[in-house]
Amino acid sequence: MVGKIVGRLRFHPMHIPGRLRGALVLALLALAPARAAAQASPYVPLDDPSLPLFEFLVARGVVADPTPQVRPFRQADALRVLAGADSACACAATADGRMIRELIAEWTEPAGDTRWWLAGRAGAQAYTHARREELQPLGEGGANPYVDVTARAVFGPFVAATRPVIEPRLADDPDWPGRRDVKLLSRLAEAYVSAQARFGRLLYGQLDHNWGPVGLPGFPVSDYGYERQGFAWELGTRAVRLGAVAADLHDETDSLGRRVHRYFFAHRLDVRLSPRLQLAAWESSVLGGADRGFETRYRNPLAFSYLSNALGLGDSSNVMLGLDATWRVAGRHTLQAQLALDDFWYQHRDQNRDRWGLTLMATGPVLGRAAYRAYYTQVSALALRTFNRFENFTDAGVGIGRNFTDQDRLSLFVSWPVTPRWLVTPELTLQRQGEGSIDAPYPPAGTPELQGTPALFIGTVERTWRAALGVTGRQGPFALTADAGFHHVVNAGHVLGATDDRIEARLQATLGLGRRGVLRGGD
Repeated sequence: MVGKIVGRLRFHPMHIPGRLRGALVLALLALAPARAAAQASPYVPLDDPSLPLFEFLVARGVVADPTPQVRPFRQADALRVLAGADSACACAATADGRMIRELIAEWTEPAGDTRWWLAGRAGAQAYTHARREELQPLGEGGANPYVDVTARAVFGPFVAATRPVIEPRLADDPDWPGRRDVKLLSRLAEAYVSAQARFGRLLYGQLDHNWGPVGLPGFPVSDYGYERQGFAWELGTRAVRLGAVAADLHDETDSLGRRVHRYFFAHRLDVRLSPRLQLAAWESSVLGGADRGFETRYRNPLAFSYLSNALGLGDSSNVMLGLDATWRVAGRHTLQAQLALDDFWYQHRDQNRDRWGLTLMATGPVLGRAAYRAYYTQVSALALRTFNRFENFTDAGVGIGRNFTDQDRLSLFVSWPVTPRWLVTPELTLQRQGEGSIDAPYPPAGTPELQGTPALFIGTVERTWRAALGVTGRQGPFALTADAGFHHVVNAGHVLGATDDRIEARLQATLGLGRRGVLRGGD
């Protein structure tokens, strides 16, 4: 295995020890009636070079979203909606039809109960700043090699996958929580075992998740940070689905030198009310304390953790409540919304401040062959942190969902297919950023400092105007993701009247080879 695994497998969704529990759960599924078993399918990672093409078709309304505001999905889920679009639309000779067939060919696996896939990519990354967030640039720029190796295997209802990555850029990324003192710095992009049946799926290991509109880090959980080992499961159908993720966070040290254990749990209920409308209610929690364990009531996906925290059970945690909505309003145009309410106090409201986050997004076809994505998002000044810093929505100082507070952003993207495998995407963005920060100390309860803190935009507001162009695609073994933008920054560095004009750019280009087949000689 290449590199250092940052996460640790120490969380406890049940009283059974964690290392035994994963094996026990998988064994129980293996003993389930054969009728309940289903062909397992690997998940499409969120940095898959072909995923932007799929998301483009979803934004155009040509392909149905298999899991609205939940990523990742399985290859089988993507193939199901692609096949449905291919048979339903009269677009065989159009760019949409060709793109659909390209993706079907890309993600279709050989027939068989036991399948394997081995692939590797090698190339280079170049960037003006090492941090992946272009509107909050930090870290030295440069150019470095990039290498990853993917191995996957499917055994009936089980799938196993691993992908170690060599990525020296990490040494300059301020959000990287691991080592920086080695030349060939590496990480683990994915490494999981999943058991899948008709009405349920279990996953143990590392796989990036994002709950929220595509193109932005979701509030409850996102792929903004780096690998986090954990346990995830889903139960239900496409009409009603219950899902959860649980993980250890990095330990910290308090003022007395004690080791503080921290845990994260999020769960959501998705309900499809009609073919055009889907709603989801979710909740996420961070627990932290010296010698603290992962209490049962905080890892029960059918429990309401807010009751344990705020309504009289006497526990301490930071609980975020949320609601997602996806509505196909007219034709192929879709509206999505995500609302988050962080650590809401229903009484003693004069002792604290309301904190929130919201996103509104619209997508649909435009200019004949193109697709647009427009969104407005806002995070209040004190959101994602609380009185006890060990209960902030962070892991190793980096956001579990969003990584930046005290800001809003308005963006418009228009993606244009130049071939069935290549997209060009112009972007216009305005971001306003106050001086609030996710890792700043939270003001004491009931103090004038707390009550005098603005709900949005602390101090001097920095404004960034961005005009950019992105290119993404894949042709044979070659894959490219690149964008370059001109930034005009007003009140740069939160200094009144200061301006800064700069170019922000990043590129990843790789050549890859892969083989896949069917395992022989087993039962």
